[in-house]
Amino acid sequence: MSDDPKKTGQDRRLIALEQPHEVRSWTESLGVSEQQLRAAVAVVGNSADKVRDYLRKS
Repeated sequence: MSDDPKKTGQDRRLIALEQPHEVRSWTESLGVSEQQLRAAVAVVGNSADKVRDYLRKS
């Protein structure tokens, strides 16, 4: 099932790296490269809050 890019709420609490529109949206929102986003998710998981915290500390 493909992810709906117009969804909000729970959908925005998790980062789905398999969805190109989400990767693009998150990299723009967080001001990081795709590589940085993928590395952060690899370390802390796909929780947007945990990724934000990790990137702030990096």
